[in-house]
Amino acid sequence: MTSLRRLVLDLRTQRPVWRVPPDVVSAVRRALGPGWEGIEVETPVSSDGDGGSGSPEAIAAAGGAEVYFGFGVPPGVVTAGRDTLRWVHSCTAGVGSSLEALRGSSIRLTNSAAVHAEPIADWVIAALAHFAKGFDHVVRAQAERRWIQGAYGERVIRVRELADIRVGILGLGGIGSAVARRALALGMRVAGIRRHPERGGPSGTAWVGGLTDLPRLATESDALVIAAPRTRETDAAVSRDILARLPADAVVINVSRGALLDERALLERLDAGVLRGAALDVFATEPLPPEHPLWTHPRVLVSPHVSPVTERFWERESGLILDNIGRYLAGSALVNQVDLDAGY
Repeated sequence: MTSLRRLVLDLRTQRPVWRVPPDVVSAVRRALGPGWEGIEVETPVSSDGDGGSGSPEAIAAAGGAEVYFGFGVPPGVVTAGRDTLRWVHSCTAGVGSSLEALRGSSIRLTNSAAVHAEPIADWVIAALAHFAKGFDHVVRAQAERRWIQGAYGERVIRVRELADIRVGILGLGGIGSAVARRALALGMRVAGIRRHPERGGPSGTAWVGGLTDLPRLATESDALVIAAPRTRETDAAVSRDILARLPADAVVINVSRGALLDERALLERLDAGVLRGAALDVFATEPLPPEHPLWTHPRVLVSPHVSPVTERFWERESGLILDNIGRYLAGSALVNQVDLDAGY
């Protein structure tokens, strides 16, 4: 008797917004067709960061499996399926922990970076407007019941029109390009950096360079958006020197990973009054420790790693998954395949 090929769905997250709906599970099983079994792991899994460590049930199911879908790819899953796994997919954009588990293997890895691009780009524009229009001052004044109209009229609070802002984007991939399109539509000047600058950026982008052009990007950016994946090359890329090159009253926005940004140097620049502000959705340590000075800094917008949250996640994610299942069964190239050496 021929054994069935197996796909493991480890997608019952603790967070309802990310938890796989039953109709998606059914659609996946239909897409696989005869000769396959789709096993759904019932143990709740973490969807935070790059995913959890893997439950005993998931690890057991991965033994003999050919395909695994999860939030991150736990080392235990890779070990259990080392001889049979051919393709693993992470519903997260970041794949840092997954890379460590997969290095040296021939298993193909895909991620969900493009799925998260639209809501994250919306968050970036909202954060940029937050500082451009002085909403940080307004929110504090409201809490204290202070009428601060005079501070606006006397230019104590500086406001800017969005079309006057120069946006620099570190990482012009799916997320960075979605940010660029929105910024360009609002009349902003956009420049960016990517691993393959020859690929360019959205129409209207002023220029696109490589990582060595980051100092130039900083000097020309009223808002520096960090949207690159975390790799050996991008770790600590936004250093003390890069922050020092930013124009006076610039804003730093990070929707990538906290490790790309020197948080200590950022705080020093904010304390000195040189930078207008920082909007941070990711941090070097998560959750952000209660005693961390970023919590109470008047120039910082702290967001608890929620920029990808959207009610449309599974609409987009299921489209990606079902498309890739069709490609996998046909022996075609997969969408969003991660280069295990490059890290994204």
